[in-house]
Amino acid sequence: MRLLIGLLLSVSVAAQADDVHPGAEAFVEMAVSEHGLDADEVWAVLAEARYQQSIIDAMTRPAEARPWYQYRPIFLTETRIDAGAEFWRANRDLLEEVSERFGVPVEIIVSIVGVETNYGVNTGSFRVIDALATLGFYYPRRAAFFSRELAQFLRLAHEENLPVNEVRGSYAGAMGIGQFIPSSYRAYAVDFDGSGSRDLWRSLPDALGSVANYLAEHDWDPDGLTVLPVNGVPDDLDFEFNPRLATSLEELAGQGIDFDRDGLSPDTPATLVELETENGREYWVGLNNFYVITRYNRSPLYAMAVIQLAEAIRERKQ
Repeated sequence: MRLLIGLLLSVSVAAQADDVHPGAEAFVEMAVSEHGLDADEVWAVLAEARYQQSIIDAMTRPAEARPWYQYRPIFLTETRIDAGAEFWRANRDLLEEVSERFGVPVEIIVSIVGVETNYGVNTGSFRVIDALATLGFYYPRRAAFFSRELAQFLRLAHEENLPVNEVRGSYAGAMGIGQFIPSSYRAYAVDFDGSGSRDLWRSLPDALGSVANYLAEHDWDPDGLTVLPVNGVPDDLDFEFNPRLATSLEELAGQGIDFDRDGLSPDTPATLVELETENGREYWVGLNNFYVITRYNRSPLYAMAVIQLAEAIRERKQ
């Protein structure tokens, strides 16, 4: 009788979740077959996940959709620069240890957590299961991606003993001081403090180490540059941004783009970055480390904000 009641309860939960979230049955099948998750546990989580219209609204108007002259002031403020310099001073020894371990400059690590969460002040207020379920089941344009992230989150919750119904993050399901999505958390987060777990909320060593490890694993060059300033471009420039460094310095120069190569080889992989200012267009040449930052967030605006905030913090710290 107890087994029968359990089976009936399982069917009831499954039916309820499938009714609430269209496509839930296919998701559960994927979670079980590809990730080895328990079907009943997945159904129970889906039954608790709630659709949030505010999450859809946020996805349709991301800050990165703004022009550069509106995006830059969000992050390049005196308050954030001062806070970054103070964060560096307060955590100098830890930051230097992380930087030495992974070969990533301190100012880049500080800048990323400054842009992502204002140095850990705001790590997100949305339940991660609500964010990922809302986007995985009700946001067709990127539903496949967020469905996979939801499955990754359920695996992560098992691995790191996270309270799956309580974990909070961004409207896109990113978590912790460095805002890692579940797949990135599983792949790149590190236990830098040696506690036996990877805690990106309460352990600053884990959070900062994980940011640096992410960049290092995506081929950050400790001796490389991020961008080169452009002095001028031809009037008939045929521009199409490609973050994957699909061209070279020589090819960009051959298109009439004027910039100082800073002693770099002509065949150095590069891309052209175009930014919209209030007075026209501004251009930069993006190099390997610029591309690595776009692996954290694909927007060239994001990468430029991180680079410029890092420079400002370093100058303020000095």
